[in-house]
Amino acid sequence: MNENDVLQLMKERKSSRGPFEAGRTVDPEAMKSILEAATWAPTAHNMQNFEIIVVDDRSLLKELSEMGSVVSSVFVKENYRQLSFSEDELKKKKTGILASQFPPVWLTPEAQKGNVDETPSGLGGMISKASALLLILYDPKRRAPASEGDFLGVMSLGFMIENMWLMATAYGISFHVVSAFGNEPLSSEVKKRLKIPASLDLVLGCRLGYQPPEGKRLRVRREIEDFVSYNKYEG
Repeated sequence: MNENDVLQLMKERKSSRGPFEAGRTVDPEAMKSILEAATWAPTAHNMQNFEIIVVDDRSLLKELSEMGSVVSSVFVKENYRQLSFSEDELKKKKTGILASQFPPVWLTPEAQKGNVDETPSGLGGMISKASALLLILYDPKRRAPASEGDFLGVMSLGFMIENMWLMATAYGISFHVVSAFGNEPLSSEVKKRLKIPASLDLVLGCRLGYQPPEGKRLRVRREIEDFVSYNKYEG
């Protein structure tokens, strides 16, 4: 693999928010490679401050999918600010995502005023039809020295997830970060069900699977000159 192959793999990596094909399993060798990629991620002071639970039991995935998750009014309001309502708008902004990827009820004037139903609801087919779910645990005791809020430790988790994501992409496996697993009440329910020690934080979940072929989706990125300065900040 040369440098162009690496860059192309990065370009192919995407967040697969759509439904996965039900019943397909991840090849054991592919899963092993994805997990091995995690071990080689750079972490602050080589603290390796994470644990991973692989959930691939169908009945357990269904059980987790039925546990209550809350979409907060804060999330809906702040998510709205990142949205574009046409492809032309998204191309102009070069950041954010299309509003069409989210439920219409999140896009109403009432939702933007904070009037959102915060009744817990299950994650449904998004989890029950996944081939596997990786639950990412963070050990706050293994923290980077003199790092306020353990910023470096949290950044290390991002490196680890990106390593797994790229490896999954190389195998043609879809990958989607589900942040809801780090939110209450879902986080506590999952920790209790899977006997996760109180000393470990459940940060998020990553669902793995195979997405049916989809139409071309617009993806945007800033140009290098949009965010790089040389020798002084040029904004």
